[in-house]
This record gives sequence, C-alpha cells and structure tokens, in this order.
Amino acid sequence: MAHDLTDRAGTLLRTLVALHIRDGSPVGSQTLRQEAGLSVSPATVRNAMSDLEERGFLHSPHTSAGRVPTDLGYRFFVDSLLQVTDNLDSSAFDVLRQELNPDRNTADLVQAASTMLSSITSQAGVVTVPRPTRQPLRQVQFLPLSGDRVLVILVINQREVQNRIIHTRRVFSDKELRAAAAQINERFAGRALAEVQEQVDRELLAAQSTIDDYLAATLDLAQRALADEENPSEYLIVGESRLFEGASPEELQRLKELFAMLESKQDLLHLLERCSEADGVKIFIGEEAGSQILGDYSLITAPYGDGARTLGVLGVIGPTRMAYDRVIPIVDVTSRMLSAALAG
Repeated sequence: MAHDLTDRAGTLLRTLVALHIRDGSPVGSQTLRQEAGLSVSPATVRNAMSDLEERGFLHSPHTSAGRVPTDLGYRFFVDSLLQVTDNLDSSAFDVLRQELNPDRNTADLVQAASTMLSSITSQAGVVTVPRPTRQPLRQVQFLPLSGDRVLVILVINQREVQNRIIHTRRVFSDKELRAAAAQINERFAGRALAEVQEQVDRELLAAQSTIDDYLAATLDLAQRALADEENPSEYLIVGESRLFEGASPEELQRLKELFAMLESKQDLLHLLERCSEADGVKIFIGEEAGSQILGDYSLITAPYGDGARTLGVLGVIGPTRMAYDRVIPIVDVTSRMLSAALAG
C-alpha cells in the first residue's frame, strides 16, 4: 500500500517525480541521491528505487538505467507528497480577474476561461458550456407577429437573452400575450428552466382535464416557448497544439488518438459530466479516467456555477509529466473566479 512508504522512500519518490517533471528524462540513482539531499549510500538509493519499482511506483523505460514514474507514482505524488501553494503569480491572477469580468455574458466568460487556462498553464484548457435548462428563468415576453406567430424573448441568468419564434394553436391578442407573460413571470421567475418545463407539463395536463381554457392556453404558450431549449452538451477546448510541444515520436501517435477522442466529444463529455458532481478539484492521471487514450495524459478539473447551482466544469489536459503544483491551484482559482463572475 502507498501509505506505508517510509519517510526516506517518500522523499526519494517525491524528488524523482519532480526531477522527471522538470527534465522529462529517466532519473538515475546518482542524480536522485544528489537532489534528494539524503545522507545515504548509493547502494541504499538503488535498493530503494528497486523497491519502488517492484511496488509499481516506478518503471525502467527500454534499457535505460534510470527510472520514470508510473501512473501510481504520480497518483501518490499528487495525493500524499505534493505541496500545493495557494498563491498564484500576481500577473496570472490579474489577467484572470480582468478577463473573467462579471459584466461579460456567459458565452464570453466560458471562452475566456478556456483561453486563460491554456495560456497560463501552457496546456490545453477545456470548459463545458452551460446547458440552458440548468440556468434560471428571469423573464419571458411575448410579442404578437402575423397570424399564429409569436416572438418569444427569454431572459436567462440575468444576462442571456434568447429570441425565438413559435407557432401557437390560435391567434393571441397583444393584451392576452402580456397577461400570459405576467402570469408566467410571477410564478416561475428565478427557477431553473428544466424545473419550469416539468412543472408546466404537469399543470398543462391538469388544466386540459379541467377544461380551464385560459390557463391551458397560457401554459401552452410557456411550453412552446421553452421547448427544445435542452441543447446537446458541448465544451470549448483551447491550446491543443501545446500538447505537441516536446512530444516524442511515441507520444505523437498517442496524441493522434487523443485528438480523435476530443473530436468525437462524447467520451470526454461523459468524463466531464462525472467531474461536475465533484466538490472541488478532481484529478485523473493516465488511464484512471477509464480510457486508454488518456494513458499518457492527465486531466485536472473543477466545477463552476452561479452561486445557486453547478453549471459546468473547467479544467486542463496535459501530459502526466505536468507541473501539478502550479496547474492545480490555477484550475481551482479559475473555477472560483468564473463562478464569482457568473454569480455577479
């Protein structure tokens, strides 16, 4: 078990992972002994490395005399040995604060978050786009057009305005449409669109069974106004090209497979949906994500919301050999700042 490593073994493992993250090369016993700062013999270091390899924390690539961390080694490094700082570089914090401005709309904020994650971490930044039905209805307006056509104006989450044209079962007057909008706003404003849709569907059935024509007509308007708002989940990803930097020929082949997965979207979306249920930062190292395609890469995510509910997930995709001590707090702070902007 990982937790029964001795202090010496833990120090050696932490040092080896840090060296490999920094240099990208297998780490030999002599280098490890010098960098770890332990007063032990070379033979002791070699024995400790062999023990760590037998236990699955390290492996020897090809014929190299050095070792590199396995996914288990990185996992133990992240969970038990990593010392994460809460303090971001002041320039990075200032850029995030400037870009994640509460005055911007949701679409711009999501785009800015993915761009900033990639720029600051030098990895690929990914952010899921909030589903409309997870956001609260603020106001609805109906404007009569010709015949049975009505213009619907939906105000969502205080800042998003959506316009759409619906066809009604009969022609409504301007007075009727204003009265219907007032009733819908009074009853449903502030509630999530999905919740409103469910309630309207239930009440519409009840109104039809009691032959309440006015209520049925009003609810029918609401149902048509909100129909088809559940768009397929999407995500924005920025900086995929950064993953090519410093990649070996073997890694380039894995990158092609990774990009194929990113293009299909479904696998990554399923994983990101799982992350939306997490409380705070979640880290998948290599194949922990359940996909062999992510074998050489890690995914670090955190959920974001508007203060009342979770709206999506943001994160970073990069090689397992990434600077976790820097990337983790960046993901955490970005999620908090995006949430604050959306709540504002």
